[in-house]
Amino acid sequence: MELKEIRKQLRLAMNGVTSTSMRQKGVGYKINFGVSLPQLKTIAATHTPDRILAETLWKEDVREMKILAVLLYPQSEFDEARADAWAVDIADPEIAGHFCFLLLQHLSFSEELAMRWIRRREGFFRQMGFLLLAHLFRYGDFSRKEHLILFSEEAKVAVRTGTLPEKQAAAAAVKRYGSQSKEQALFLLDLFKAGEGSPEEWQEFQEELEFEFDYSL
Repeated sequence: MELKEIRKQLRLAMNGVTSTSMRQKGVGYKINFGVSLPQLKTIAATHTPDRILAETLWKEDVREMKILAVLLYPQSEFDEARADAWAVDIADPEIAGHFCFLLLQHLSFSEELAMRWIRRREGFFRQMGFLLLAHLFRYGDFSRKEHLILFSEEAKVAVRTGTLPEKQAAAAAVKRYGSQSKEQALFLLDLFKAGEGSPEEWQEFQEELEFEFDYSL
């Protein structure tokens, strides 16, 4: 019954222009209602978070239902095994971003999850690992020193050799971490220092960091 009500709510909120535009840009789902995130949050607020409902929504090849699944899964019941399983299913960067921002960053194991994912190369794992860290860095530093070492190593690799979305996610995490303090900014500037003969792209990234951290130095 609740799933039927959600379908009705999505049809009423459908934006045909947005839906068509997303399809033209290659966002492929069996159904895409073109409903905005604020509208989806409003719809989610009319339903009680429920694990079974969320898992049912997640299985649907419908953009909005996947986002609602993220919004409606009870955080206390979402574990690492479920996070890994859902991550495998993700085939769109928008859902990857919502998954990290709306659900994963609020979980007690989010840092450990991110550190595992930045080492994985398949699917959206590495991108989501860095996105998750970028969100977490708004609230503080790493809980364990060895995580900083691993983050430093993996961020360098991602910025050099990752896909464009992975590079962007890693860059976002690096900038967010460096903006926390002068000490952290100087650490990252030294880490990403472009030496003689460095690729132009690497030198450009160093300049980006210098500009980003200028106010904190």
